[in-house]
Amino acid sequence: MRSLVAAACIGALAPLAAHAQSAADIQSLRDEIQQLRTQYEARIKALEAKLDAAQQVVTPAQAGVTSSGNGFNPALSLILSGLYSHSRDPSKNRGFSVGESELGLSANVDPWFSGFAAISFDADNNASVEEAYVQTTSLGNGLTVKAGRFFSSIGYLNSQHSHVWDFVDAPLAYQAMLGEQFADDGLQVAWLAPTDTFIEVRGEVGRGRPFPGTNTSRNGPGATALSFHSGGDIGDNSSWRAGLSVLDARGDAGASSTRVYVADGVWKWAPNGNATRTNFKLQGEYLRSVNDDRATQNGWYTQAVYQFMRGWRVGFRTERVNSTLDAGAIPLDGRKNSLMLDWSPSEFSRIRLQYAQDNSRPGFTDGQWFLQYMMSLGAHGAHAF
Repeated sequence: MRSLVAAACIGALAPLAAHAQSAADIQSLRDEIQQLRTQYEARIKALEAKLDAAQQVVTPAQAGVTSSGNGFNPALSLILSGLYSHSRDPSKNRGFSVGESELGLSANVDPWFSGFAAISFDADNNASVEEAYVQTTSLGNGLTVKAGRFFSSIGYLNSQHSHVWDFVDAPLAYQAMLGEQFADDGLQVAWLAPTDTFIEVRGEVGRGRPFPGTNTSRNGPGATALSFHSGGDIGDNSSWRAGLSVLDARGDAGASSTRVYVADGVWKWAPNGNATRTNFKLQGEYLRSVNDDRATQNGWYTQAVYQFMRGWRVGFRTERVNSTLDAGAIPLDGRKNSLMLDWSPSEFSRIRLQYAQDNSRPGFTDGQWFLQYMMSLGAHGAHAF
């Protein structure tokens, strides 16, 4: 009897319990909706406040373009470099030294121009302007104009900053005929052809400030340069670039003029184009310098660099320079072979060990050891091919 009474009570209370549970669920849903509405309204108010604050910095001269002060701050980068050198040549900077460190600043000026500057600091506490130029960004038709101080586009290695080089020092031919690297104050016009194959032509006029120029005081240009480069892909694994360049440096009163011809070529390989773990680069250049008296200098280098595992590379460079005149920044005549091993724990740091056997200076063979570090801080743009 008691069981029947209990069952009857449970049957009578079940609908009431279900109704209570249903009412609780409905109230819970109402609470969630109200909470979402409150959050949504708060978010809208916050966005409207940000919009009002942004609109308050707009001036009539900006014609509807909104910006804040931070938008005008340039991107900053700093390359820190250090070097230990061991050499028999007392004219070299031997022992421990701060390598060439570089402070870079870059930004878009407006929709039509961008700017870049690189300030270099050497081991003797000297600061110099490596590059400082503005260039156009929206001329169209493959055209770009650059004005200021910049590394010339002749050859392959010349336009690259030293921290990008695969070896500690510049090739002998560059040292003898370009004073290591040619940068000038002037104007450059570049044209990129609208073709599947990479074709680029660059023309330059400049003051002729550094060697092989003479920092001429004439009103006209003291140096002109013209370069042509072409390149493309070979299947999925390889790519190439090759070029011809000429630099004409005019002498000032009483000084001879010099013309430097450069032929360069680069071939790169990486499995399926992915160079992250394994890649190989073969690079070479030939330089020939001729002055007004037809005296010549010839030089070349060939180098190969192989990344055999992530972060680790090994490289070999062989080079030769032959001089029939004493017109180089350093009189050089002979051969040099270099072997290097470097480790990059990340894309921002590199440690390099290099040994070179240098026979380019008369009287002795110089066995050179280098230990170098390079660290990149801040924003740093991608490097050229």
